[in-house]
Amino acid sequence: MSKLIRLFFIFLFIIAAGRESLAQASNSLVQRQRITPAPPRDKKGVGKRLEAARDRFIGKQLDLTDEESAKFWPVYRQYQQELTAVNILKRLNNSSAASNGTEQIDKEIYYESQQVGIRKRYRDAFSKILPPEKVSKLYKSEQEFRDELIKQLSERSERAGN
Repeated sequence: MSKLIRLFFIFLFIIAAGRESLAQASNSLVQRQRITPAPPRDKKGVGKRLEAARDRFIGKQLDLTDEESAKFWPVYRQYQQELTAVNILKRLNNSSAASNGTEQIDKEIYYESQQVGIRKRYRDAFSKILPPEKVSKLYKSEQEFRDELIKQLSERSERAGN
């Protein structure tokens, strides 16, 4: 059950992050076809609230100075965008029923190595902005946030099921 909840969280996060990139493509389509877009139903969607909660949690955990904060957040957002892009590709690979299972496994391993590469690259970028203790705390805080979110989701599902 916890695996299902974790997958649900990852799916929500990917959808929220991918929504930004899809909005640009949607706007160009609207301009070409001269279609009036429907008004957004929920301006502050789940994805935005989730990102804001994550940022507050990490900011609180890292206790950033004003100077660190000004440098850190743009780099961190770029880091999240790159990870999200790879997660979307990884999810699409897992959702397709490839006739060649070996090829699908190879792609899965490739995407995981891409994620590791992104984390290593940004670890170095974060180290230029933050002291090593805060960089370590960043990665721990991300995991703590995910764990807490999964815990809250499972508690909600248990309450709804009873």
